[in-house]
Amino acid sequence: MKKLWGGRFQKTPEKWVDEFGASISFDKELVLEDLQGSLAHVHMLGQCGIIEPAEAEQIKTGLLLLKEKAENGELAFSVDYEDIHLNLEKLLIDEIGPVGGKLHTGRSRNDQVATDMHLYLKNHVKEITQLITSFQQTLLEKAKENVETILPGYTHLQRAQPISFAHHLLAYFWMLERDKQRFSESLKRINISPLGCGALAGTTFPIDRQLTAELLEFEGIYENSLDGVSDRDFIVEFLSNSSLMMMHLSRLCEELILWCSQEFQFVELDDTYATGSSMMPQKKNPDMAELIRGKTGRVYGHLFALLTTLKGLPLAYNKDMQEDKEGMFDTVRTVEGSLQIFIGMIGTLKVKKEKMKKATTEDFSNATELADYLAKKGMPFREAHEVVGKLVYTCIEKGIYLKDLSLEEYQDASSLFSSDIFETIDPYTAVAKRISDGGTGFSKVKEAIVKADKALL
Repeated sequence: MKKLWGGRFQKTPEKWVDEFGASISFDKELVLEDLQGSLAHVHMLGQCGIIEPAEAEQIKTGLLLLKEKAENGELAFSVDYEDIHLNLEKLLIDEIGPVGGKLHTGRSRNDQVATDMHLYLKNHVKEITQLITSFQQTLLEKAKENVETILPGYTHLQRAQPISFAHHLLAYFWMLERDKQRFSESLKRINISPLGCGALAGTTFPIDRQLTAELLEFEGIYENSLDGVSDRDFIVEFLSNSSLMMMHLSRLCEELILWCSQEFQFVELDDTYATGSSMMPQKKNPDMAELIRGKTGRVYGHLFALLTTLKGLPLAYNKDMQEDKEGMFDTVRTVEGSLQIFIGMIGTLKVKKEKMKKATTEDFSNATELADYLAKKGMPFREAHEVVGKLVYTCIEKGIYLKDLSLEEYQDASSLFSSDIFETIDPYTAVAKRISDGGTGFSKVKEAIVKADKALL
């Protein structure tokens, strides 16, 4: 089969070589973006008098017909034409005849594919930011329901201090806010047009790059043609932003997996987001959370793969850069899917408030309250720390908790203790009193919810 670029070649590659080099199996995902770019390009060719207006209209008609077929899933692609660009050019020529070959005037596949990927990421980054906002709204609603729900807070996966469950959820809200900001800011570098950069050096045709940029709703153009066709920073940045966000999602997955275990029993996942065991009838496995946790490594891999591909490439375009697409497509699917799962998983999450509260009364997470109590009465904190540490040790030896000690035992440890100590070490009181800005005190959590609401406006 004659290649669209085959004029200089005397031999035809073997079929397996064609298949190895072809990208149509995955870059067909860019079909609508490629047609969008071509429609802008041919409009510009006609406007600038590079091709006849009637020819431009004929090509537009053909492209719109292909667009309709693509949207209906009616286009058939062939590995013989390597990629989405040559496949569409062949299909266009089949539809309207040789005039379709004029579409590629003043354009290279190098600037064409770069344009497609800018358009693709522009659309999907906007979709991702909308999904992040929806997930934030879900977290916020769950937080509003649980301002005074208390659970143990952890450091080193050891119980540390009691906190508001809403405060815990809002930590992820603000992580996601930073993620959303990063994605939104990246649009400045995604929303630039490489169309018209040609293969690497521009073109001799009197094209109007500003016109095509405007038609494609880009905010500007690449000022250097070499940079325009070889830049993949915008994809690396997308993969980096996605990796950061997936890390945040994975941390929450890990907590959900722990919290719904028999050992914690803090939450219960809706059946939609869990599966059973083929052998053990009692099992309810948090598979969706585990999958998102696992897919995080997959996204990291795509980031490192592209960085490794690009690190040794000279300017401008190299065939290695064909490896930029599959990881990008897969990351988009993974990120969008993970966010959609999380919106439902958190929205339907059953919070076991009494289990959480009970956990805060059967540990030593209120020990800091004792040390602060003594420090407020004038004892140096380091001395207070030691006094309380000895009380904790006493409790461990007796198999009891700090709430079970008598007032006499407290006063034997320090004369600064008085009867109000029992109210001080109550977990609810301990949380309520943490009123520093950004703290877990209920009043501060309510203020944080107001701020979070405003952040979503």
